[in-house]
Amino acid sequence: MTPPTRNDEPGPDTPPPGSIDGTPGSIDGTPGSIDGTPGSIDGTPGSIDGTPGPADGGRPMPTPTDAPTPTPGPTTGGTHTLGLLYPPAGRLRDYTTMQLAFVGGVAETAAAHGYDLLLAPAGDQDDPSFRRMVDDRRVDGVIVMEIRREDDRVERLAEVGFPFVAIGRNHRADVSGWVDLDFAGLAGGCVQHLADLGHRRIAFVNRSEQLFNSGYGFARLGDEGYTETMKKLLLTPRTYLCGDDLASGERVVERILADDPATTSLVTLNEAALEGVYRGLTRNGRSVPRDFSVVGVAASPWAEQVNPPLTAADIPAKEMSRVAVELMLRRLRTPEAPPRHVLLKPLITLRGSTGRCPSVPGSEPETDLPDFPDIDLDF
Repeated sequence: MTPPTRNDEPGPDTPPPGSIDGTPGSIDGTPGSIDGTPGSIDGTPGSIDGTPGPADGGRPMPTPTDAPTPTPGPTTGGTHTLGLLYPPAGRLRDYTTMQLAFVGGVAETAAAHGYDLLLAPAGDQDDPSFRRMVDDRRVDGVIVMEIRREDDRVERLAEVGFPFVAIGRNHRADVSGWVDLDFAGLAGGCVQHLADLGHRRIAFVNRSEQLFNSGYGFARLGDEGYTETMKKLLLTPRTYLCGDDLASGERVVERILADDPATTSLVTLNEAALEGVYRGLTRNGRSVPRDFSVVGVAASPWAEQVNPPLTAADIPAKEMSRVAVELMLRRLRTPEAPPRHVLLKPLITLRGSTGRCPSVPGSEPETDLPDFPDIDLDF
């Protein structure tokens, strides 16, 4: 693969935006799906096409039956309603744009199958909305989101045998179905992409301290994937927690450059702070991608609204929502079937935010030799 050259002055070998090999759409250059394989997300076994394969970093999954065929109506009996346990993650305890995309995707797919959707902002089992939804049996099954490493909602649902699936995962969610992104693999892939371009000082911008300390899976997995890959490459990992807002993005850049002014790139999972990161780099005299490269995991609307657009692995919210609903309906129709675990691995889409590592001041070889005085040697 030929890595992209800097965007300010495309050279004769520069591939067009959208791919590493020059074909718009994805790293492997095949348009039409995330990896070019029709009917799947990542083209590897274990996707929603019903074939078995690895999940959770390569562990073999239980062999599933075929994915459910959509039907025009709900199963017999019950409330014909699905629940969505989804605590708001916004700074003001509101739903973020990305969260609303998931809500819309779940509602749309549920409606297509003849189900209504009941949304509850419950972040733990003691939340009144959780108790009303589950204890009062207001729904036939529950989709749980914003999964934490230790999540009492999942523990409670598993304990009482209430049908549920998750978008996200932890060790307890394995008793039921789940769909998730391979955040560890994606963060590691972002590091490798930057290393292939010659970057050696690569920072990592994660989500907020509150989310990280509360055990949110994607924040912890992303951190682990970044750190592990940096160590494999014999590079020094430097991780930063960052609030989900513009001002926090500007501040985290200040911290990164204060810690190591020679930093030339960063990986981010924090799409909400992305615009602030760009502003912080501009304020500190770094032009993207001429002086500094940025790559991350972000939904397309976020990645494409900054300038230059972010090179990133997409978060396919609508597709993940569809898979979750179909797993939930499969659980309701065939409760005895082994749980399906779907780990999605979208590829990095090249846009305009990464380039070759610039020369670090002081590292260039000397090109002008010093003048030495003429010395007459008389033997």
